[in-house]
Amino acid sequence: MSPALDLLSPAKLNLFLHITGRRSDGYHELQTLFQLLDWGDRMQFTANRSGRISLDGPDLGIPQEDNLIYRAARLLQRDDLGVHISLQKQIPAGGGLGGGSSNAATTLLALNRLWELDFSRHHLQQMGAALGADVPVFVAGHTAWAEGVGEILTPVELPRDWFLILVPDCHVSTGEIFSHRELTRNTAPIKIAAFFEGASRNDCQELVRRLYPEVDKALFFLEKFGEARLTGTGACVFARFGARAEAAAVQRQVPPPWTSILAQGVNESPILPALA
Repeated sequence: MSPALDLLSPAKLNLFLHITGRRSDGYHELQTLFQLLDWGDRMQFTANRSGRISLDGPDLGIPQEDNLIYRAARLLQRDDLGVHISLQKQIPAGGGLGGGSSNAATTLLALNRLWELDFSRHHLQQMGAALGADVPVFVAGHTAWAEGVGEILTPVELPRDWFLILVPDCHVSTGEIFSHRELTRNTAPIKIAAFFEGASRNDCQELVRRLYPEVDKALFFLEKFGEARLTGTGACVFARFGARAEAAAVQRQVPPPWTSILAQGVNESPILPALA
């Protein structure tokens, strides 16, 4: 058994989000483009034979048994396999940056290696889908076009642009947005080429702007420097830049007390070379 791993659990952005329908089970059909980032949480895994899963990190306000990291580890645990997991949290909760899903996917990939389980990446993606719709893309480890409820993935190669992300001081409820009667749910599906031609938006953005004034203020600020978008259902918003210096110049103008993040888009998750 390998003893330990130290991994970056990356954040993501939804470069667009179209809701194309609603299924009979209540889940929404969508199209989105998941952009992985070179920035995120750090996770340390130390395997043992204690038969216990212990987690040390920030208090996320939920019982350990409900934490996605713990649930992911339990999916893989066999017999006396144990692990201590340490989480250094950077990705804000409820921001649309995929922190919980990324942590769960990182846990699946790390423990598959440390516990020498040899599950295929595809099998881990299927397991991850039971934890959340965004988990499979982090397990796959590649920036991707997504359809269905987010589980049908097509890898996409994008320029390594820079992103300035603002973190409004509010928590947007995904459940509230997806159940809201004013949410657009009938956007016509597009082809990947249409996204590159500029035919896309975030169907949640205008609704979130109306319901959450802090998000509206953050978008208003970024719109002075280019196209600004909500990621997922928010609350974080972002603008894309071709060069780091350009993004950093705007970051220096971000007024307090907003938190801002400067990150570069990557096509391959930093986890994959770390595990290779």
